[in-house]
Order: sequence, then C-alpha cells, then structure tokens
Amino acid sequence: MKKLGFGLMRLPKLNAEDPASIDIEQTKQMVDSFIEQGFTYFDTAWMYCGFASERAVKEALISRHARDTFTLATKLHSGFIKEEADRDRIFNEQREKTGADFFDYYLLHAIGRESYEKYKEFHCFEWLSEKKAQGLVKHIGFSYHDDAELLDLILTEHPEVEFVQLQINYIDWENEGVQSRKCYEVATKHGKPVIVMEPVKGGTLAAVPAAAEKLMKSAEPEMSVPSWAIRFAASLPNVIMVLSGMSNMEQLIDNTSYMRDFKPLDESERTIIDKVVNILNSGNSIACTGCSYCTDGCPIKIAIPQYFSLYNADLLENGDGWTAQMEYYDNLTLTAGKASSCIECGQCEGICPQKLPIIKHLKSVAKRFEAN
Repeated sequence: MKKLGFGLMRLPKLNAEDPASIDIEQTKQMVDSFIEQGFTYFDTAWMYCGFASERAVKEALISRHARDTFTLATKLHSGFIKEEADRDRIFNEQREKTGADFFDYYLLHAIGRESYEKYKEFHCFEWLSEKKAQGLVKHIGFSYHDDAELLDLILTEHPEVEFVQLQINYIDWENEGVQSRKCYEVATKHGKPVIVMEPVKGGTLAAVPAAAEKLMKSAEPEMSVPSWAIRFAASLPNVIMVLSGMSNMEQLIDNTSYMRDFKPLDESERTIIDKVVNILNSGNSIACTGCSYCTDGCPIKIAIPQYFSLYNADLLENGDGWTAQMEYYDNLTLTAGKASSCIECGQCEGICPQKLPIIKHLKSVAKRFEAN
C-alpha cells in the first residue's frame, strides 16, 4: 500500500456548525481521485462527523468502488460500551452503516489507562479476536493515547494485536506528554507496525510561524508546509500508513502529489525540521488537535477546541488591537459557553488525549478575548 491514508474524521461540510452535514458530492470526488491515484486506505470510526462518517463511507466509497480496490478501517470506542452486548450491537450497526461485509482493519479506539480497564472488563480483546476468526475483521489493533510504559504492558499482555495506531508528528516526537518517539520505539520493540494519526496535529503544523515557513520554502519552494509533517511521519521505518484528515479537494491534491512517489526525508530536511520545532516551542500556542472529545460532557457547553484554535491564531497574528479572531470568538459565545464560564469540573482534562491543562488554557483564552 502507498503510505497515505484518507482519514474520514474531518470531511467537507455543508454547514460549518453541523459536523454531520457532510458534503457527499465533494466527498465522492475526493474518494474517486484518491483511488484513481493508487491510494487504498480509508479510516473512519463510530462517532466521526457526528456519527455520520460511516454512512458517508457507504455512499461515497463502498457503493461505488469494487471491494478489492480499497481497505477500510473503523473503531470501537469504550465510551459507548455499557455491557458486553454493546460490542456486537455497535459492530453490527457499523456493518449496516458502511455496507461492508468485513473490515480490513478494526481498532479498539483511544486506549489509555481508564479505557484499557474497561476494554478488559468487557473482554474486548478476546471479542475482537473472535471477529477475526469469523472473517469479519482481517487485522486487529488499537489506537493509543497514553505513555510508553502502559503501551509496553498492553502489547506484552496482548501479543495477538497486529498493529498500533499512534499520534506521531514532529512537534510531539520528544513531547513528554504525548511521548511519540517512546511509544513508536515500544511498538517497534514488540514487532508491531505503526499507523500514524495526527501527523499535522489537527492543522497546527499546516500553519506554522513565518520564520518556520521561510526555512521550509527556502529548501523546498514547491512543497507545502503540511507536506513536511506528513513526510516526517512516513519516513519512519516501522510506519506502514500515515492518516491525513482531508477536508477538501485542495488538501487531497496536495497530499497525494508528494505521496504518490514518496521520498523519505534526507538529513538536511531533518535538520530543518529540528529548527522548526525550536521555533514552535518558543511560542505559547495551545497544542490542541481539535478532536472535540472534551466538549460532549461539558456542562457549560464551552466550545473548547474552537476557542483554542482562535487563541493560537491570535498569538500568531500578534496584533495589539482588534483582530478577526475576536469577532469569531464573540459569535461563538452566542451559542456556546464563554471560556470564563468554566466551573473547573475537570471532565475535559480527564478525557483529553493530549493531556492538556484545559482549565488553565481556558483562563488564558478568557483573558485574551474577554478583557474588553
């Protein structure tokens, strides 16, 4: 397989405020172009796009392309399992929603310390092995959001797992919170190939500071800024697939242009990335990927990822007076709780895959956008 996978988490929308309003016609065009260029891997999940992503898979992919021309991955999330019967209920609904007779890759989603205990409680690893034995799943694995020590334990306890999906990008590579490098090394030690998620970190590495972009463009004038992030992940020897959440045709065309004939980073390019990391780490931006796991249980309905995105954009703009981000923030607060309304219950921090100090960051957001 070519190393670029189509992540179906951030599909084009007809209504920017409604994650389920997928632009099916544009999605069809993107799927067709992706397959025509020789790419085969598609990744979805039960809750993506307001629970609509898997149905989009049926309409844009499975009903229109021969089954042997693509591979499909989906996932089971611990948050929706209350009893063992929920495993099959969700799995069967996923088959109905996608129209797939089988899944090429099936993952236990977003494993961390708390969810691992739940997956064990409901015997999900054994259940997943049964699905493989029945021919309903070809390859079994899990996506992971925790430290390297726990990953080592899980892979030791479950050698039947065939692959691991990790968050890997150049800004998280040495980050002690995410531990991209350490987790990659653990997976490699256990002989488990790696699928990469968040290579561009939710778009953070697509819009780097001007000084960082200048370094990249001086070396590769024709290459986009996101290409450096995706190529960084794809250059790792034990990585078999890099997922990119493409939201429009422009992003798809860019990604496929340099991944059709993929060339790993050379030493001079790695040196540039090291310099870019230093530039990014010298700033004060919030490293949110926009996964939105934090928002579902927020009692105040605070639009946490959107606020963090606006905050980061405002930092890069570094203006002293009015900025467009301020207006966007004011508009969002008409339907969502303000950052200053946080009651510090902590549910968001408990579920955040990035382990962000969200309460602290919300205070920074409020100070920046609500001071006047």
